[in-house]
Amino acid sequence: MTGLIGIAFVHETGQKLDNPETIFVVMSQILFHPLIAGFFLAAILAAIMSTISSQLLVTSSSLTQDFYMLFRKTTIQDKSREKEFVLVGRLSVLLVALVAGAIAWNPNDTILNLVGNAWAGFGAAFGPLVLLSLFWKGLTKEGAITGMILGSLTVIFWIIMKGPKNHAALFDLYEIVPGFIISLLATVLVSLVTNKPEQRVLDEFDEMTRIVKS
Repeated sequence: MTGLIGIAFVHETGQKLDNPETIFVVMSQILFHPLIAGFFLAAILAAIMSTISSQLLVTSSSLTQDFYMLFRKTTIQDKSREKEFVLVGRLSVLLVALVAGAIAWNPNDTILNLVGNAWAGFGAAFGPLVLLSLFWKGLTKEGAITGMILGSLTVIFWIIMKGPKNHAALFDLYEIVPGFIISLLATVLVSLVTNKPEQRVLDEFDEMTRIVKS
């Protein structure tokens, strides 16, 4: 709603707007008393800071527990390595912050493009996997891993190829589309040529299907 009103506002008033993503800030400064505009700016900063802090914590926990502890073949209950886990978590926060800073350093990109790229990566990597795990009991671990990797790499490749101004028209296509297709094909093909899931997994799938249909 702010964007739609902002289009009309800028068009009618001739207000100069160097960055369209700042329309909320610009309109709050023009239309409201500085005290009220200050509250609006504080609200924006509060939303940004809360999101940054939560995402950094989630990413740090994921890198520490899902990757580092798996590599070390240990768990969070191992109290003897508590300081080690804390150090790894802090280094993970620093690493993610540096990567995020490098991504945000490009002034020509927009928040919408960055969010679109992120969702394309998520959708291509996990979309086919989630659908197949719900509706196809032939899915294997090898197929799932292959699909996630190729889907992610396809999105990254598509974004890179879209960068040059003289890129092929094919790369104007939203990157989630080729990423999803390649991830889906890779997951199915690799699952078909690898060993079938254990009977226990097949039995659980059949039981869940029976519960859903009942």
